[in-house]
Amino acid sequence: MSSDPAWTAERPCPADRAAQLIGASFPALRGLPVALLAEGWDNTVHVVGGTWVFRFPRRKIALPGLERELAVLPRVAARLPLPVPLPELVAADDDPTDPWPFTGARLLPGLELPATRLPEESRIPAAAATGSFLRTLHAADTQAAVDVDLALDPMQRGWPRARIGSTRELLSRLVTDRTWPEDPGVDRLLTEAEALEAPSRAPVLVHGDLHVRHLLLDEAGDAAGVIDWGDVCLADPAVDLSLAYTAFTGESRAAFFHSYGEIDADRELRARALGVRISALLAGYAAGVNNPTILDEALAGLRRVVE
Repeated sequence: MSSDPAWTAERPCPADRAAQLIGASFPALRGLPVALLAEGWDNTVHVVGGTWVFRFPRRKIALPGLERELAVLPRVAARLPLPVPLPELVAADDDPTDPWPFTGARLLPGLELPATRLPEESRIPAAAATGSFLRTLHAADTQAAVDVDLALDPMQRGWPRARIGSTRELLSRLVTDRTWPEDPGVDRLLTEAEALEAPSRAPVLVHGDLHVRHLLLDEAGDAAGVIDWGDVCLADPAVDLSLAYTAFTGESRAAFFHSYGEIDADRELRARALGVRISALLAGYAAGVNNPTILDEALAGLRRVVE
């Protein structure tokens, strides 16, 4: 598998470029080692001096999300039971016509869940901690603390029908590319979810894009932090609860909901359907950039979501 042009950055930022920008804006960090930590759809992430994490947008579409993070995270970080990256250093690159912002936050120790390759039976502590985290994030007093105008589910992630066609296309492409063998259970789930109307209940504050790459785990396999808040918004809780169905199953999923609280069948179906979409997107991305670790976890997510 070779790199897919669909994931090519509009504004690449390799380590030498990051070091140049950071040194120019923050002289105290000049000369510290800069190492690539991760690349995602929207951001390139570098560790600086083993202490700071700097995020550089890879696509223009990511810029509004960065502004949302800057507005929301300082207002909620102290309330949440898991660490989140709190932007402390903010600057802009040196593009002469369209400078893009970049941010620095203290490094949160831990690995993205896929990188841990944690077996199913060892995920119970992480699941319980994540359920507790989302219970707090979705609470009314947390939302009340964010005196910022946020959009109502702008990507319509809580309404499966809104993107059902493209979700099926993603799955079909995985089958055609022989990345995924197809599962009739996934098709039945999407068919059932397609009948749902748009969510009508009061929205809550959500992370907005909570998938397996955005949950950090420590060496013991416990939850260590939640990263990448560019899609924070108001939405149905199902938008975040999809993680319960893609990352956990069996006893670990039970531990998640023991901490979070029970949900009804409508919300469960929305969460599972979104889990299908997110897992298919991650699988396509991982195949395109030749990352077998993320691919394995994404394909496992397609299996777990119907269990």
